[in-house]
Amino acid sequence: MKINRLFILFIVIISVASAKAQVGVVSVKMPELGKNDTIRVAGTNVDGEMIPWIPLNEVVIYGYRIFKTPADRTAYNKLRYNVMKVMPYALYAKRRYEQLEKDIALTEDKKVQKKLVKNCDKEIKDMFNREIKELTITQGQILTKLIDREVGRTTFDIVKETKGGFTAFLYQSVARVVGHNLKSTYNPQEERDIESIIISSGFYQ
Repeated sequence: MKINRLFILFIVIISVASAKAQVGVVSVKMPELGKNDTIRVAGTNVDGEMIPWIPLNEVVIYGYRIFKTPADRTAYNKLRYNVMKVMPYALYAKRRYEQLEKDIALTEDKKVQKKLVKNCDKEIKDMFNREIKELTITQGQILTKLIDREVGRTTFDIVKETKGGFTAFLYQSVARVVGHNLKSTYNPQEERDIESIIISSGFYQ
């Protein structure tokens, strides 16, 4: 019985060794190189033939939009102009508040945190006083939605977190007088035109 087991074990070892030897002698056909082939690329062994390849950036193809009426085209072009006008401000707010959160996380000193918030608030105010104050009501409405899209919080929530609930209430009251709503949220399904404009704008390239 022991002899049979040893014999079977011997057969298995021989078979495995033979299989490894066969794998070892499989030749791989390499691509022929030309005199100008000097760039190193990745390669994949496909059935014994080495296939060179390089990764490519994603290519997004957009369909050509057909408008029902000239008025629809005009309205879309106007919307695109307004989105492109305010999108840089939304991105600036996103980057600035992300930096603020990182800076606050690095210190437990309440005075330092308060100073960081004050400096951030001043930068945002300076930007508003310098550029954003000239925005139209429509552009302001779009901006509040885009801030929610980029930051993940409404403008009202941001003011409430940095300046307190009472200040946020005052800001909201003033905003409502001129047709703004700091609590505006962004829904990609409801704002499909805006979402399409942003994606095709090149802001994220």
